[in-house]
This record gives sequence, structure tokens and C-alpha cells, in this order.
Amino acid sequence: IGQEERGVVFSSLVFLFGFLPTVLAVYAVAPRRWKNGVLLAASLFFYGWGEPTYIFLMLASILTAYGMGFLIHGAKESHRPRRAKWLTVLSFGLNLSALFFFKYYNFLAGAVGAPVIAGLVLPIGISFYTFQILSYTVDLYRGEIELQRDFIAFGTYVTLFPQLVAGPIVKYAEIDRALTCRRVTVEDFSVGVTRFVCGLAKKLLIGDALASGFAFFRDSLTLTPTVLGGWLAAIFYSMHLYFDFSGYSDMAIGLGRMFGFRFPENFNYPYVSKSIGEFWRRWHMTLSSWFRDYVYIPLGGSRRGRLRLCRNLLVVWLLTGFWHGAGWNFPLWGLYFGVLLILEHLFLRRILERLPPLLRHVYTLILVFVSFVIFSAEDLSSAALCLRSMIGVGVERFTLPAVTYRLWRNLPLLGVAAVGATPIVKERVRIFLQKKPWHALVLPSASAALLLICVAYLVDSTFSPFAYFNF
Repeated sequence: IGQEERGVVFSSLVFLFGFLPTVLAVYAVAPRRWKNGVLLAASLFFYGWGEPTYIFLMLASILTAYGMGFLIHGAKESHRPRRAKWLTVLSFGLNLSALFFFKYYNFLAGAVGAPVIAGLVLPIGISFYTFQILSYTVDLYRGEIELQRDFIAFGTYVTLFPQLVAGPIVKYAEIDRALTCRRVTVEDFSVGVTRFVCGLAKKLLIGDALASGFAFFRDSLTLTPTVLGGWLAAIFYSMHLYFDFSGYSDMAIGLGRMFGFRFPENFNYPYVSKSIGEFWRRWHMTLSSWFRDYVYIPLGGSRRGRLRLCRNLLVVWLLTGFWHGAGWNFPLWGLYFGVLLILEHLFLRRILERLPPLLRHVYTLILVFVSFVIFSAEDLSSAALCLRSMIGVGVERFTLPAVTYRLWRNLPLLGVAAVGATPIVKERVRIFLQKKPWHALVLPSASAALLLICVAYLVDSTFSPFAYFNF
């Protein structure tokens, strides 16, 4: 089933001029005690629009975690730690089993020659809302949060439509207070709208254009592999994924702010990194922190010697790869980063610290671009073709006239993307707004103009899904 048949996305006219204004209006006039109910109903409608069947799966996961929370809390209150532990494991297993079945059953069945289930489709957002539910269960067992007795509030936490289908992954503790006590100021709403519009522009005006370039260079490799075509496919996909996913995160954070929630940041200009370790402190930050808090640290982290450190990193990154999808390229991608991070921990970091910043930056970008070749490939043979082309193995020409022509056409786009992937624009805007009081009036006008451009783009474009809806 194509994504165009599976619901409303933020970058659509239906969402911008139908769903969102309606929800904002109803939310604004609803009494405070009903606001969570409004958000829960809106979120269920948002999800059910595209997943009318799998909405029941999500509700079952919510009910399971909510009910198990009472049992875990009761066991802890009655000083029965073993019972609380096993209840936590049971709740963890029940929620993970749904994720495992829908995401990996057909993949593993095909790998071992077992019968596959025809028509089994991955529910949108299951990887994200499952991890949010698990954070509540584990933190409740650890005693780091209080039991949520209000089902509406708990359901709102899991289903919040701004980040329901592609993150950021919000831990329960991060919005516990906001679920029961929040208010939206004019400043909150204004900041939220600006953040949303910026994310929309990043996704539509830059991310989608980069996706078109990537599709061209990828297809060129299947016809006539070239060195330049391989590198451009890697670069365009890497930049496309950043602007698409960070744009979605910006929209989600902005929408959350409009309703009084402060979602965690998910990106911090990862392409300025000078090591792989730094890159993963800046890229998909909420996923990294989830695996750190619930897998890496419980395994012992880096506290028990180098051998345990290497094991823990490999486990975390193998799981990170599997989390992203069912295909051999994803665990390979995860192990690729796991090995790189182990090497940096063991000795590479000390070598990198002696190198000029520019060389460290180039080192990081090359390895990241290579990683996304593996990540984006439909199969391992496609990844191998692109990687061979990048190093000149099995190719007869460095480039083709069509590849060179497409590169020249896209140079302005690449320039805009390169600058936009750094803090330069944000810093310049901050300085401009601080210079004179009237400069602050420019921001709403610029946001309105940017929104009009995005709407004009949407009127003349086809469906524009987000890359991470697939994960």
C-alpha cells in the first residue's frame, strides 16, 4: 500500500487547511479539563484516517501498558520487587511482540523459507509509539515517574498526533507535568508556528528537490555506473534524509508548542560533526538517548572494561539497525556504525584530535555518506553497486554528460542545502532580530511569505510523504 493511501501528512493541503485549523479552534474553546480529550480524539482521527484497522492495535498497546502500569505500581507498593520486575518484563514483551510481528515476521519467514503472510503491512508509527510506551513502563518500574491514573492523559501521551508517526521519541518523564498542567501563551503559539513553517519549508522546498536528484543519480547507476554518479547518489540521499526528517521534527516540535508541549530536540546540525560519535550526538537525538538509557547503560555502558564496552556498542547498534527496518541492509548499517564507534573509543578519537578540523570533518562526512548508501539501498546488491562506483571499481567512466548536466543544474540547490545544514542561517537571524526592536516584526512576515510559497508548491505538486514513515 502506498503512503498516499495511508493518511494525512503535515505537508498536505488537507492537514494545513482542514485538520489543523479545526483542531486548534476546538482546542482553544474547550474547557481545560477537556483539552486532553480533544487531543486524544484528534490524534485517533489523524491516525485512523490512514490506519483504520491498525488503530485497534495501537489502542490495544495503550490499554495493555496502562493496565500493566497499575499492576507494576501495586507490586512495588506492596514491596514485592520480583513480581514488579516480572510484570515489567511481561509488559515489555507484550508491546515488543506486536512490533516484532508486524515489522519482522515476513522478513524472517522469507529468510528461513517459512510461509509469509500476504498483505501484512507495517503499521505507520509503530516503532515510535512502542518505544514511548516502553519508556513509561521502564521508568515506572525504576520509580522515576508516578503512576498515570488518568487513561485520557496516558492515551494522549502515546497518540499525540504531532509526533505520533515519526517522532521525536518523547519519554513520558519529559512531558509528564505538561499532560496535567499546561497553558499556551501567545509567545508559545508564535514560536510554534514559526518552527512549523520552517520545518515545512525544509521538507518541501529542499528535501523533496534533493529526493528528485537522488532518484536521478540512483537510476543512472543501474544504466551506466560512474564514479561521480555514485558519489552524487550518496550525497543527495544523505542531504535529502536530513532535510526531510529534521523538517518533520521541526514541524512536530512546532505543533507541540502550539498545544503547550515542549518536545525534545531531535537534530543539532549533525553534518558539522568532526567524528562519528559527535554525529550520533546530533542526529536523531531522541532515538540515541532512548537506546542509551534503556539498553546501553543497563548493559553496563563503558564502566566494565573495553571488552564489555565493545559488546555493548555492538548490541546497541545491531538493535538500532533492526529498529529501522526489516532488511539485511539495516543490521549491516547498524553494525557499520557500531564498529566505527568502537574504533573511535579504542584509538581513532586520539588520532582525530591531532588532525586539523577540516580533515576531521571530511572524515566524518565520507563515512556518513557511505553509511546512507547502505541505509537507502533496496537490497545489498544495489548498495554494492553504488559503493563500487564510488571507488571506481567496475566502472568505465568517471561521469556521463547527463550526470554532469544534472549536477550543474542542482549546484544552487546543493549550495542552499550545505548552508542550511549548518547553524549559519539561524545565527544570522538571531543577530538580526536582536539589533533593533522593529526587526522582530520581520519574522511573522517572513513566516507568512514562506508558508505561501510552500502552499503554492503543494498546489502544484503530487503527494509528498516523509522518509521516516517507512520506519
